[in-house]
Amino acid sequence: MSKLSPIQRSLESQPPEFSQATQRVALVVQYVGTDLHGWQWQPNARTVQGEIEAAIQAVLGYAVRLHGAGRTDTGVHAAAQVAHFDAPDFIPAHRWAEILNARLPQDVLIRASAQVADTWHAQFSAQWRRYRYTLYTDPRPNLFVRPLVWHYYHRYLDQGKMQAALDTMVGYHDMTAFHRARSGKRHSWVDLQGAECHRRDAFLTVELQAKGFLYGMVRLVMGLLVQVGSGDISPADFQTLWQQRQRQRVKYSAPAQGLCLLRVGYDPMPFDREVWFDTQPHFYLGPAVA
Repeated sequence: MSKLSPIQRSLESQPPEFSQATQRVALVVQYVGTDLHGWQWQPNARTVQGEIEAAIQAVLGYAVRLHGAGRTDTGVHAAAQVAHFDAPDFIPAHRWAEILNARLPQDVLIRASAQVADTWHAQFSAQWRRYRYTLYTDPRPNLFVRPLVWHYYHRYLDQGKMQAALDTMVGYHDMTAFHRARSGKRHSWVDLQGAECHRRDAFLTVELQAKGFLYGMVRLVMGLLVQVGSGDISPADFQTLWQQRQRQRVKYSAPAQGLCLLRVGYDPMPFDREVWFDTQPHFYLGPAVA
């Protein structure tokens, strides 16, 4: 008896180039990046793109290319990354989430899948990306949050000063101060649409939203921002530093595990709001209940 799935058996008799019409399938992807070498496929390394492409190939019997909205770095997480690929149209688009989840490892999950227009592109159709960085400020370690936060407890962080520093960045500005050499962009201009700092119990979060970011920019901003919060530099110093493009003074990149690609925006959005909007739970250590 054949061990091929019904989908594979239907494809077995004809090569991909002669198969029936295709459709474009969009995915909402979650992953815990701790043991992953980022989004982009790499030889001899586990990546998100590589894991999902392998799962699709296991179903179809041939390789396809998966396109993501953004390329997260090694160790960075995603609550609602968005990607797309083209597949035969006899598989309903909404079924791909279930089909792939049955073949994906525990640290990668498809929250939903949907058909989109053939001209729709996960990267180029995106209107914005939003990242959240989480710091845990309690001096007592906590195993259950450690994989997803920067445990920063050495000095008190002033939320008000951090917000004041962030406010200076909102708008369309030259962010050369946060431009790493490996960035694929030819320029350093970024349209920062929003920047918010919030504290909840021992957790302090920073959310940044822009149409696109420079490679490693958010972690460099966070490395400098904790210096503002701890009082090493003032919000005015922070503003002068980036406005004068003083790249040599940005020395520290925040740890990868605190960073999460929170969501990606499209107009219109091909998924219901509850699928993609705020799917990374907020951390909170409230009072114990007897």
